[in-house]
Order: sequence, then structure tokens, then C-alpha cells
Amino acid sequence: MSLFKVFDIAGSGMSAQSLRLNTVASNLANLNSASGNPDEVYRARAPIFEAILEGMGGKENAGVRVVDVVESQAELARVYDPGNPQANDEGYVFQTNVNLGAEMVNMISASRGYQNNTEILSTTRDLMLRTLNLGN
Repeated sequence: MSLFKVFDIAGSGMSAQSLRLNTVASNLANLNSASGNPDEVYRARAPIFEAILEGMGGKENAGVRVVDVVESQAELARVYDPGNPQANDEGYVFQTNVNLGAEMVNMISASRGYQNNTEILSTTRDLMLRTLNLGN
């Protein structure tokens, strides 16, 4: 595997963490959404990633790719609030299943993953530059 593949691998990792951060942001933006119909309420979303390690005809490919973005199957909160304009005929409002604590953990983890990939790129670049300067 070429040393230049490190840039491709770290780049795919940064793209994956960027998608993860965007998904967390979307979940947090919909933290207080509610509806009288459980099918219309925003459900927390999470990306599913897959590691890539392929070698085909002398070409090697490695990194991370997004397989899917799935909705959480966690139960929705059902709150009795007959005064709410979104309440159903029985007076219940269904609230999103977004968990603030879990989303904050995901945000910190994705941010650190992105930061680690930028460090990998920076370190690799520095090592390559030092290698080129060995003859001086």
C-alpha cells in the first residue's frame, strides 16, 4: 500500500465523521418535536459505517464508507396534554425519541474522530517533507 493512501483513508474517515456530526446536529435540532400521530414524529437517526479493505488487480482501497442512515426504533414518549394543539383525539402528544445525553456523547466522539484524522494527515505530511529533506 502506497504511503499516499493514508490521505485517502484519513479523508474517508473525515467524511464519515462529518456525516455523523451532521446527523447529530439534525437530531439536536429536532429534540423538542412532537405530534399527535406517532408516524409523523421525528425519530433519532444514526449513520451506519463499513470499513473498506479491498485489494483488486494491484489496486488497494481502504477507508470507511456510509452504508445507511437508520432511524432509531426506541419507543416514543407519549404525554397526556389535551391543551396542546398537536394532541390527538385522546389528548396525547408523541414526542421524539432523541436522547440529549447520547447525542452529546456522539457529537464529542465524532468531533474527536475528525480531529484524529486531521492529525494523521498533518503527521503524514510532515514525515513526507522530512523524508524529502534528508538529502540536504
